[in-house]
Amino acid sequence: MSQELTPEQIQQALQGISVPPQPQIMVDLQMEQYMPDPDLGVISRLISQDPGLSGALLKIVNSPHYGLTVKIASIQRAVNLLGSRTVINLINALSIRGEMTDETIVTLNRFWDSAQDVANTSMTLAKRIGSQTVDEAYALGLFHDCGIPLMLKRFPNYMDVLEQGYANASPTMRVVDTENEALNTNHAVVGYFTAKSWRLPEHVSNAIANHHNALAIFEDDSGRNAPLKNLLAVLKMAEHICASHRVLGNQSEDHEWNAIGHLILDYVGLSDYDFENLKESIRELAAH
Repeated sequence: MSQELTPEQIQQALQGISVPPQPQIMVDLQMEQYMPDPDLGVISRLISQDPGLSGALLKIVNSPHYGLTVKIASIQRAVNLLGSRTVINLINALSIRGEMTDETIVTLNRFWDSAQDVANTSMTLAKRIGSQTVDEAYALGLFHDCGIPLMLKRFPNYMDVLEQGYANASPTMRVVDTENEALNTNHAVVGYFTAKSWRLPEHVSNAIANHHNALAIFEDDSGRNAPLKNLLAVLKMAEHICASHRVLGNQSEDHEWNAIGHLILDYVGLSDYDFENLKESIRELAAH
């Protein structure tokens, strides 16, 4: 059913996509597209490792042009719907948008590594605990911090502020409160608007907006917000397993998890012992 897009339509679709793609993934994609018979499976696997590329792809496939009745979060489905020619044109259009300095690439490596690890761990967790939304758990893992590169572009000292936010996190202080005080906005808000511009499903965008607001959400045990809680529970467990507090926050202690972990494990019905076993088996899986 793939309908090819014109270069003009692709350029129009890329308006507002400013999360830069990972240079190495762009190189691998360029190499694959020059093969005599480019493999869509390889292409979709490479794209699904990168938040900027995946966002661009989902924005196009969820646009009115494709007329889907329900917005999708599956990168594999998006690649299949778009077809190889449109996907390759999209990659080429993104590859010529603004080079980054070496310094920016080094800083963003933390963001890219964390996004991939949390996405893969979210997918594994969703499968292990029998979640119905494996694709969306992966997408949230990949996109939850997509506001970080945009904040970095706007505020050169942003990573210092983010690290301070992780250091300050407590039952009374959210990671994003430090950003709000210092910069009058935060990566969760910016990420939410980015996700909206990418036309991600609404509850995935809402989970991005609230991913450092888990304490308030899980303290409300009224039975409301079940789709949001289901997604956030998987994400927060994945962030803890992947040690986002160390990778992005430069902290030895996961203060945020200490404040919310018991509520999340209660919600998904796991004991501390169960979760420790799950954590070990997922970390062993990642090490191979």
